[in-house]
Amino acid sequence: MTTTDERAVPLTAPAPGAPAAEPTPLLTDDRPVTLSGRDAYRDELTRLAASDDTIVCLEADLGGKGHPFQAAHPERFFNLGIAEGAMVDMAAGLAAGGHKPFVSTFAPFAALRAAESLKLTLGYLAAGVTVVAPYAGVSGAWFGTTHHCLEDLAILRSVPGVTIAAPYGDAEMRAVVREAVRSGRPHYIRTGRNASYASLPLPDGELPLVNWEFRGGPDDVCLVSVGEEGTRLALAARRAAPGTAHAHLVYLDHENLSRAATELARHHCRFVVVEEHRGQGGVAEALALLLPEARVTSVSADRSWPAHGGDHEEVMAALGLDLPAVLAAVEKAGAHVEQAGARAHVRAG
Repeated sequence: MTTTDERAVPLTAPAPGAPAAEPTPLLTDDRPVTLSGRDAYRDELTRLAASDDTIVCLEADLGGKGHPFQAAHPERFFNLGIAEGAMVDMAAGLAAGGHKPFVSTFAPFAALRAAESLKLTLGYLAAGVTVVAPYAGVSGAWFGTTHHCLEDLAILRSVPGVTIAAPYGDAEMRAVVREAVRSGRPHYIRTGRNASYASLPLPDGELPLVNWEFRGGPDDVCLVSVGEEGTRLALAARRAAPGTAHAHLVYLDHENLSRAATELARHHCRFVVVEEHRGQGGVAEALALLLPEARVTSVSADRSWPAHGGDHEEVMAALGLDLPAVLAAVEKAGAHVEQAGARAHVRAG
């Protein structure tokens, strides 16, 4: 996909008798457009549905004007209104009938309001339904606590058999959607609101189990980034502390995290996990259990509730999730390594 940048001809009229100005040529920018996570999902699903008529798209009153799937495949697009549980139940029936349903609503309404339907549909029935949940974390900052969702990973990770993904950027979202279509497994895909990021390079265009942005040495502290904002902060911390290793994770369910933990442990023993989620039930807590010999530190949202409005980053900072917090955690983990090395040297002496 390309975008065209049109430069307007100046509105100032030429002086009397002067030759007419040459028209300003159109300049074409061939760089690919990077969409937000939710827009990349809609665009990729619409593209895939052109060659797969079993794909159907359900929205809980979030379609808005000009939804690309509705425009391209109106007979397979359903707006269920503010009825999230019924939407998931309907998707279960569609899956039983041989369709590949993708449903989307705000993360708090998918993971919390429709929790029972998710448990039965994705878990007990193992129906091939994919739930795409935008507005995760506190990306709906100004909307307030009712529209924040810092608990969804804890809920979905407790349901066996669900593949959980939190892609970073356009390319990762598209890869996750393609895999959901291909596998037919129950999926929960977590994304933000309008932020758009360029994904980390994907080896061979596929999502690796662990995407090493920088591997570093065995004694280096390793950042583990999760989701959009966790990855943004980890990349910012890498620029501020270049020697820090960085492993990026997309798939966060127990099965995938167990395999990722094995790979992480082969290279590092000190980890700082950055995630836009509460520490309780989050990825850091899961990795701490999976890596009992390692030191795992969590940089996440604290246990308080946001009391004031603000933009996304302001609300995150109020919850203790910002760049200074990440850098402080890296420094503390690094100091722990140095202290351990000093103690070992004394014992050897």
